[in-house]
Amino acid sequence: MSEHVHKRHNKTLLLYHLVFPVKYRRKVISAPVGQTIRETCLEISDRYEINFIEIGTDEDHVHFLVQSIPVFSVEKIVRTIKSILGRLILSRHAEIKHELWGGNFWTSGYYANTVGQYGNEEVIKRYVESQGKKYVKIYDEQLHLF
Repeated sequence: MSEHVHKRHNKTLLLYHLVFPVKYRRKVISAPVGQTIRETCLEISDRYEINFIEIGTDEDHVHFLVQSIPVFSVEKIVRTIKSILGRLILSRHAEIKHELWGGNFWTSGYYANTVGQYGNEEVIKRYVESQGKKYVKIYDEQLHLF
């Protein structure tokens, strides 16, 4: 279970589901490559304020559930993870270079989605819609008294 990140003036719980496809959708993520991905993500967590909650690898793409802080945009998180992972995977697993020409491990695109721990879109929508309603109702009732 994720925990809130406490900073000097804020408290946040920002979770993202990210999916990175391999360049040309090549099936190059083997068990050793998956292990390199997991080990490298631990190193990224130590250096950056990007916490990897879960990592799931398939042969041609990787799913991440990450938690970060609000000063990092989703694009910056993605760029950081993709650049570090891509560079290390290609250096540690030279055999992959034969499948992926051009020196890039990932496609230029990615999938990103926010993950809510306390409710889905409909629950949050109803909560936001209901804000201030009790005051409006009391005010309307007072107008009817006169």
